[in-house]
Amino acid sequence: MDSKYAGTWIVLPTYNEIENLPAIGPAILEQLPGATLLVVDDSSPDGTGALADEMAERDERVRVLHRTAKQGLGKAYVDGFRHALAGGAANVVQMDADWSHDPGYLPAMVDALAQVDLVIGSRYVKGGGVRNWGFMRRFVSRGGSLFARTVLWLSPHDLTGGFKAWRGPTLAGLPWAELHSGGYVFQIETTFRASRAGARIRELPIVFVDRQLGASKMSRRIIFEALAVVVRLRLEELRDGLARTARRRRG
Repeated sequence: MDSKYAGTWIVLPTYNEIENLPAIGPAILEQLPGATLLVVDDSSPDGTGALADEMAERDERVRVLHRTAKQGLGKAYVDGFRHALAGGAANVVQMDADWSHDPGYLPAMVDALAQVDLVIGSRYVKGGGVRNWGFMRRFVSRGGSLFARTVLWLSPHDLTGGFKAWRGPTLAGLPWAELHSGGYVFQIETTFRASRAGARIRELPIVFVDRQLGASKMSRRIIFEALAVVVRLRLEELRDGLARTARRRRG
């Protein structure tokens, strides 16, 4: 077995992805031979979890983490990250199961971790883009990234995407107990906290293709949650900065 990616774990959250999992799983492992694929299933009523168990029985590189209920994408990732790190992961990739994230990008993203701590598969740098999205979806996604980038003073252009590769120590150093978000804004918050901790971040261009099978999980509630959490993170940072300044003056 190719050992180049033996320390890499791919965390793949699923909820009702029975149409996509049979093909996306092998495609991921074809790109990263020797890696471990961890399917994190939120008790999918369509049988995705049972299918993942069958895949794990046939292929020792596949693992399954069953969660008892649907509790949000962010919480699924946190559980998956902890499981991967406990299993000895040196690098951890997070991606969607619906083919929006092309497995063909995986080797370049993981290889880039030799120089940086976090690699973001970016739709909004030169060479990146999206397909099969209407105007409103494009506006919400790009506008959300621009809003977060401006409010939080971050340099990456794509802050709302979920295609990322992490060095294990960087991921382990995130303050999991302090995370506010369980939904898609989890992507913004983890990049924000990694950046503030001094992580070296690189964006690699990807073309994001909207899902062909299954239903999207996006909703208005998720959008409003993202806006609120971004503002909250900035206010908390300002408050903490003022508190540090006051302590220095007293000292």
